[in-house]
Amino acid sequence: MDISKEIEKRQVEIESVINNYMPKEEGLQKTIFSGMNYSINAGGKRIRPMLMQETYKLFSGSGRIIEPFMASLEMIHTYSLVHDDMPCVDNDDMRRGKPTTHVAYGETMALFVGDGLLNLAFETIASGMDYIDVNNPSEVMAYKKASQYISKCAGSFGMLAGQVVDKESEDKKNISLDTIMYLYDKKTAELLKAAMVVGAILANASDKEIDIIERVAYNTGIAFQIQDDILDITSSEEELGKPIGSDERNNKSTYVAYKGLEESEKEVKRLTREALSLLSQLNKKNEFLEKLLEYMIHRTK
Repeated sequence: MDISKEIEKRQVEIESVINNYMPKEEGLQKTIFSGMNYSINAGGKRIRPMLMQETYKLFSGSGRIIEPFMASLEMIHTYSLVHDDMPCVDNDDMRRGKPTTHVAYGETMALFVGDGLLNLAFETIASGMDYIDVNNPSEVMAYKKASQYISKCAGSFGMLAGQVVDKESEDKKNISLDTIMYLYDKKTAELLKAAMVVGAILANASDKEIDIIERVAYNTGIAFQIQDDILDITSSEEELGKPIGSDERNNKSTYVAYKGLEESEKEVKRLTREALSLLSQLNKKNEFLEKLLEYMIHRTK
């Protein structure tokens, strides 16, 4: 399997799904719509909605209920990047090889764009009611459970908690490894858990299967973030599509700074093996999903 080509095929489909929910650039407030579309279409392989879709398929999910959740997750992810890049947070001028939203639209509008994407995400989730049988208790329960899960992962008990700890840890010495792992779990792994667990929930996976999927996503998220830290040291701006060395510039404590490059690379491999081992316990097969997880963790950009 050529994983890059397979990702590209699915990416085209996912782009279409996402854009179905994006606003037209019209009205007196059209600038915010322009910024939202600019940010959502600034690149990226749509890994999170792809993970959601493939996990849904893993449990034999069918139907369009997955689509608004896929689109909403990418909106949540993109809003977080817009706000992360702003001068008051990471102060990055490039993202995926293009000017960040605050550079293209100004700081105030970038703030509004992020807010707009987050609100649109939950409007989009609400539209998922159109794809369920409201007289079917199991469909209603799955929709409710999935909505609650993605909301928790995005909020102050999830991704936002990681962002808070990340920001407050800047310029502090002797940050514990436990704190670093907490912020990796919350800032990065939470949205991967949202992707895979929501896919499993909407496909009516059992509680045991959902628990396994959540652990797979956790391992993948931690490995993904450690790999991101490694690339921030070893990659180039051309390869990464954004400035390198931002962790050091922002005085951030990282797993790599704590453990060193060699040990960090070993941990990425260990987490990958464990994630794939957990996935195999399900006795279900989705070859592309397995390859996608490996691709994400061992990426070079």
